[in-house]
Amino acid sequence: MTDSNVLIFAPRDEPAQVLAQLENAGVSLSYGDKDWQWVKADHEDALIAAARESVGLMGSMIRCAPISRRVLESAQRLRIVAKYTVGVDDVDVEAATELGVMVCHAPTEANCYGVAETTMTFILAMLKKVQERDAAVREGRWREPSLMTTFLGARISEGTPSITIGLVGLGRIALRVAQLLAPWRVRIIAYDPYADPWRFQLANAERVDYHTLLRESDVVSFHVVLTKETRFMMDEAEMALCKKGATIINTARGKVIREEALARAIADGHIGGAALDVFEDEPLPMDSPLRRLGAKVLLSPHAASYNIGGELRPGMVWAVQSMLTALRGGVPDNVYNKDVIPRWRERFGGASVID
Repeated sequence: MTDSNVLIFAPRDEPAQVLAQLENAGVSLSYGDKDWQWVKADHEDALIAAARESVGLMGSMIRCAPISRRVLESAQRLRIVAKYTVGVDDVDVEAATELGVMVCHAPTEANCYGVAETTMTFILAMLKKVQERDAAVREGRWREPSLMTTFLGARISEGTPSITIGLVGLGRIALRVAQLLAPWRVRIIAYDPYADPWRFQLANAERVDYHTLLRESDVVSFHVVLTKETRFMMDEAEMALCKKGATIINTARGKVIREEALARAIADGHIGGAALDVFEDEPLPMDSPLRRLGAKVLLSPHAASYNIGGELRPGMVWAVQSMLTALRGGVPDNVYNKDVIPRWRERFGGASVID
């Protein structure tokens, strides 16, 4: 192992030409076990052993063997954790910041737009009762009244919005969702305490507090990263604030919503339904109550970002560029934990370990 080893902790068939950029710069590559990504077991010691001498960690999601404080502390020379994905909830970002390690993520347009398109698909499928209508025809039922009452856009005669869409978080994905919603002339409201005013203007969204959004929205769609602040931000108390019959959309992170509470609220009839691409525990357990709610719940296997030609490839490119910049002593432009930068510069700034 050379002085500039990078561990690809969650390998996902990285193209040779992408990795060649690291190898041509004098980086040696080592690879984690794919079981760390998918097999639920205690892999922490194995990951620590693999990462101990690395100057960089790079990869996709690794929830079964997260980049914990122990992993970070054991890698004394570690400069950067570079993710192929937008989410960093499988990295102890707080510990990384304390230790002076940059965490970089990859909110690429390819992945962001794929999530926005899936969100629109979910909204349309739920409000237009696509699953219910399909099931009815298969069972020999035809044009039942309950299947004929759907809604989405403006009332033609009045020109006023018929429903309100609430966006929780107003980053790149939510902005794209707002753009895709524009032809339907719905009312859009949004909650994001960290977003600049221009984002609300660009989204044609009214800025509201979280509880107002829950009370007024016919559809509540989550577009937040998973943090201490957003973890289970939709629990029993928040669901009680929602409009009766509201639809919940989650293409963000599973632990944003308390699934048990959501299943109860749907079964009780307070929440009309939900479309979920992400879950508290993945894959979704076979005994999950969400599986027993029929067409009231639309389930997807954490695949919202996947488009042909998109997928993880753009994120890999970003991760490699972030890695090269950090190993040359520079600060990439996609650092997630920006508070670490002064500390990181004290430790590594201007000092290259490659080329």
